[in-house]
Amino acid sequence: MKKTALLLIDLQKEGGTSDVVGMDGILQNTAELIRACRTMKIPVIYTRHINRSDAVGLANGEPLNEDGTPSYYNSNTDSIEIPDMIKPEATDIIIDKYRYSGFYESNLDLMLKGLGVKHLILGGVLTDVCVLATAMDAYYRDYQINIVEDMCGTTTEGAHMAAMLMMANWIYDIKIFETKQLRKKMNGENYQLWESTAPDQLQFSPENIKEVFSKLKSN
Repeated sequence: MKKTALLLIDLQKEGGTSDVVGMDGILQNTAELIRACRTMKIPVIYTRHINRSDAVGLANGEPLNEDGTPSYYNSNTDSIEIPDMIKPEATDIIIDKYRYSGFYESNLDLMLKGLGVKHLILGGVLTDVCVLATAMDAYYRDYQINIVEDMCGTTTEGAHMAAMLMMANWIYDIKIFETKQLRKKMNGENYQLWESTAPDQLQFSPENIKEVFSKLKSN
């Protein structure tokens, strides 16, 4: 696990109060992995998505309340804060971002390079938005990606499956774990994972998406 960091995407109170499928389990798995990473001295990095309450710099079409303030991740509310269950410690790194990707106009790449990181353990929400965008941007920057599937989630099961399959198909050196299996690897035990061996190898359709997605899962 050398040159590795744990990168947690937008696990904020906003996500806990939205319609993310399985959010309680995502937070429990994240808390478990954070503890393991801290024990092994693996850096823990959080991103926080923030929309300025005065609406300055918002993305095109960002949903607004009647008073003109952002509907989501409002900087003047506690929705941008990280839940106590996975609360950062003083030695952790928090990256505030204003677009889907954790790399876009942030200092995330600078922090990772400063730490000598080459491998990312990645989880968070939403799978089909900020996780997907960050994973692709990390791949463009030559980081090797390890997605923890049951530490990710979004608003529908189908969107989660589709996003995971897109990453599996096109991030050529990706490895996909379940929390339990990654913990086994960290403990030096036998473990299971899914890893890419060819481009577009998991061709899926609306009819077979659940069957194809099951290939990514390990017990």
